[in-house]
Amino acid sequence: MALFVMIIRKMVQNKWLVASLFIGLVMSVALVSSMPIYSEAVLSRMLVKDLETMQADRNVYPGSQYNKLFFTKETPEQMNRIFTKVDNYIHNQGSAGFQIPVQELVTDFQSKSMKIRPKNDPDPNTKKSVKTMTLRSFSGLEEHIKLTDGRMPAELQPVDGVYEVLVTERALIQFKTVIDSEFIVDDEKIAGEIKFKPVGVFEKKQDDDPYFRDTDLSELSSSFVISDEIAKQHLLQESRIPVASVGWFFVLDYSKLELRFVDDFIQTTNKIRNVMLNDVTMYQVVSETPALETIAKYLERADQLRTLMWSLNVPVLIMLGFYMFMVSNLIADRQKNEIAVLRSRGAARWQVVTSYAVEGIILCGIACGIGPLLGVVLTELLGASNGFLEFVQRVRLPVRLTAEAYRYGAIASCICFVIMLVPIIMATRVTIVGYKQQLARLLKSPLWHKMFLDVIALALAIYGLYTFRKRLADLQSLGLNATDLNIDPLQFVVPALFIMGAGLLLLRLYPWILRLVYWIGKKWWPPSVYATLIQVGRSSSQYQFLMIFLIMTIATGVFSASAARTINNNTEDRIRYGNGAEIVLKSQWVNDAPPPPPPGAPAAETTPLTPSVIHYLEPAFDPFKTVAGVESAAKVFTKDVSFSVNDGNGAATLMGIDTDEFGETTWFRDSLLDYPINDYLNLLASDSQAVLISRTLAEQKKAKAGDTIWVGWSDVPQQPFKVYGIIDYFPTFNPNPAVGSVDVSEDESVANAPMLIVGHLPRIQVQLALEPYDVWIKLKPEASTAEFYESLTESELPITSIVNTREELITAKNDPFLMALNGILTLGFVLSILVSFIGFLLYWVLSLRGRTLQNGILRAIGLSLKQLIGMLGVEQLLTSGVAVLIGIFVGNIASLLYVPNFQIAFNPSSLVPPFKVMFDSADLMRIYILVGFMLMIGLGILAYMLSRLRIHQAIKLGED
Repeated sequence: MALFVMIIRKMVQNKWLVASLFIGLVMSVALVSSMPIYSEAVLSRMLVKDLETMQADRNVYPGSQYNKLFFTKETPEQMNRIFTKVDNYIHNQGSAGFQIPVQELVTDFQSKSMKIRPKNDPDPNTKKSVKTMTLRSFSGLEEHIKLTDGRMPAELQPVDGVYEVLVTERALIQFKTVIDSEFIVDDEKIAGEIKFKPVGVFEKKQDDDPYFRDTDLSELSSSFVISDEIAKQHLLQESRIPVASVGWFFVLDYSKLELRFVDDFIQTTNKIRNVMLNDVTMYQVVSETPALETIAKYLERADQLRTLMWSLNVPVLIMLGFYMFMVSNLIADRQKNEIAVLRSRGAARWQVVTSYAVEGIILCGIACGIGPLLGVVLTELLGASNGFLEFVQRVRLPVRLTAEAYRYGAIASCICFVIMLVPIIMATRVTIVGYKQQLARLLKSPLWHKMFLDVIALALAIYGLYTFRKRLADLQSLGLNATDLNIDPLQFVVPALFIMGAGLLLLRLYPWILRLVYWIGKKWWPPSVYATLIQVGRSSSQYQFLMIFLIMTIATGVFSASAARTINNNTEDRIRYGNGAEIVLKSQWVNDAPPPPPPGAPAAETTPLTPSVIHYLEPAFDPFKTVAGVESAAKVFTKDVSFSVNDGNGAATLMGIDTDEFGETTWFRDSLLDYPINDYLNLLASDSQAVLISRTLAEQKKAKAGDTIWVGWSDVPQQPFKVYGIIDYFPTFNPNPAVGSVDVSEDESVANAPMLIVGHLPRIQVQLALEPYDVWIKLKPEASTAEFYESLTESELPITSIVNTREELITAKNDPFLMALNGILTLGFVLSILVSFIGFLLYWVLSLRGRTLQNGILRAIGLSLKQLIGMLGVEQLLTSGVAVLIGIFVGNIASLLYVPNFQIAFNPSSLVPPFKVMFDSADLMRIYILVGFMLMIGLGILAYMLSRLRIHQAIKLGED
């Protein structure tokens, strides 16, 4: 207990150092524990988004899960036993196993098909009136339908021996009957007389009700629907009517599906299927879960996102580790005298280390309890990020404090505990004599300097960059996905190694630069600058830990800003380039093509009716220009064609354009070509026969400017055009081989690269054929999409499809993948700046207190407070200021070299235009303002401390 009290008193005496250390501990634990919290939250959001996309694209409710059991040769007793077993399991364990709300659980009975005829059949001796019917029942049906005619049937028993049933409008037409007409079973397989009477016609109460597997009720067009209770008794238990199958249809609330429930969802689906398979053969069971395919793709994206999240946090974690070590080292330095005295008086090393270990356990234990709670707050902050240091109002993420977060927090606390003890263990190795000797040796080289850690880190970083670029080139040239090659996640760690290695290398050179500056102006420097240069030059090792800390902080911030801006802008550029313009419209053209054949008609009957060439009538183009909000519009014709050039031939995409309108409408990044795209369009405009060809075509077919190229397609003879230019990129054109198009063993990457030919649309229409083209539209900057759509509707143009780039950009911004990336980079930078400010202030406050005697003597020999503050300012400039400049320089270099690594998180073959590192002056300005504010506040606090210095107190301190 006495030891515990002593430790508490020591912590109180060093409260500012302990508080700084504790802040670093809490932030480290919070950052690490926020990773599982945020990953689960954003992955849950991503899963729901993926399922919503699946519902919109395939018109299938993702929360459905259907299991169907077919009966073939089972006896009634066996069918009852199997049904009871499976039904009990599904209603009890199955419903609870999914871990998400079950909105509906529909039990579906279906009889074997049977032949029926009207009771009052006028010609009972023929088969004219005989129809084939199946009997169906659905539990809870009455809550989801509305009657359009008639009444609901009896629920418990037949009425006067007649089964009352419901039918759909289609079934009423199919059976050529009206309600209250009786039917009798006319089937040799069914014994006894069975009668049915449709008493009501129904339809869905809500069109989008997920209760119905068959969205348009077409499956019921040849069925009678009886009550669920009668079906159980007469189809299953009494077997009066032969049952064919029983189905269980789950309607689950997929919006509540989170990452933690995915395994339960998959396992429950498999368990239900296995329970059914235990009693029947595999061919008698059907299990349909539409969400499983989407979940499988989602799990792949989830792994990519986890890897990316950890990789992005590595620089911040290393920076926090530096901070922890720096503060712990400061504490050890302040208490080295006390530790040396204890050692010289007989205390064992383990006793000294134990006393500090208890202090570390107390701090780490509290941080482990508080950190995950702060991690939840950080996660909420991340969910609102819309870009680097940009926040918007958005639907909150499903944030949940998990046991995994505390487990991560505990691991982080243990690592921090070890980092805290390292300086103490090193300090206990020194006796009182050794400690006094160390005080006299201020020029001792740091450990990293002796071990050449800077050179090693740079070598590893450069090697990692080389291997990454080689693998990326393979991915793009071979048309592979990022998962097709084994990409080492450590590729994302090398930026931190580069930042650390480059910073340490520059610090190795910095003392020599200082000596050069001192030597150049030693005859002219004023006393304050002269003293500062000597102080910093002779004690450079004292400042280097602070400087490398600031370098890593600033460089990490610059790298984070560049990475966020690059990924966001490249994502936007990829969408704009892929679409070509803000709006792309397809319209209906009048033509002489025959109408499509009726369903089920033999193809041979319709083939002679199809003309060899379809003739089109071009609609008016001017109405597109008059739609509200349109700034410019262009005609763009694309067609897969065949070509021949220089005794070679092949297939390419032909694009026909009007050069002036196209240049005014399209979006294109100028840096993609050797000259601006308008120069190429002007070159094309000089001759109606001129075409531009892609470099892939030029390389594969050895074509060059001046060659004649013949172009045509099926039923259209090839016509000559002249090559005027070669282009690498053009709006919508992807020169990379399509995924899966290259046989790696044969190295056919060049032969499979897509090819493009760009020519004049009027020439193509006259010389080749007139066929439908797309309309590309550029909207005015102030025009809204809603205004454009409203005007487009009023114009009554025959539009068949619309591609809206603005909407796709908004969708991309809300993509959980980008959301996570922006949030992590923003959080990393904010934490870097906060930790940097605390570390900077703490270091200089302690340094200033340690030099109280020196500053007092300087004041006593005549230096004014203004000169003393000037000395401090120069010292700050030569240390912190230089560290900030080096950090900005290293961060920019690291961004140029390593930000392209992030494209591996996407599909490199589809990244067109190529990934380009981007810097935004606004982002850099935010960094500079925050860092400048930090330095100014710190300098102000230090100046205030100097102004409070009393000369007589400093001199008396020296006498003591």
